[in-house]
Amino acid sequence: MGNRLFKEAKKAVAMAQNDGSSNQEAIHRAENALSSAFANSTLAEKEQLHQYQDELDHLKGK
Repeated sequence: MGNRLFKEAKKAVAMAQNDGSSNQEAIHRAENALSSAFANSTLAEKEQLHQYQDELDHLKGK
């Protein structure tokens, strides 16, 4: 079955990466999805979500 919010966050991050750093809306959407997924995730999923957040930070130029 899997964690639906985790899958949505993964997809949103991938979409933001495809759009690049110029699409702030896609980045914001991905950040919201990560936030929603984090509260309902296992420890292993949380580690992966942290990696996704790092990828978004890189896109934002942090």
